[in-house]
Amino acid sequence: MKARIKITLKNGVLDPQGKAIQNALGGLGIAGVDQVRQGKYIEVDLAEKDEARARATIERMCKDLLANTVIENYSYELVA
Repeated sequence: MKARIKITLKNGVLDPQGKAIQNALGGLGIAGVDQVRQGKYIEVDLAEKDEARARATIERMCKDLLANTVIENYSYELVA
């Protein structure tokens, strides 16, 4: 089973990397970009076949290691 995990900054948290990307896009002549927010995308292959156990494992991974839940949100999908 594969998990596709998306981690983004919570609303209201400053995103200096997103701002740098926005500025670089303007420098390339790409206009009309009002805001850029960057995040992380992680794929994890699990040996687990039981969906409930796989979800519990992914929740633990995200809360304990992959996401800083004080400033980041995470979401995921499981793919068989």
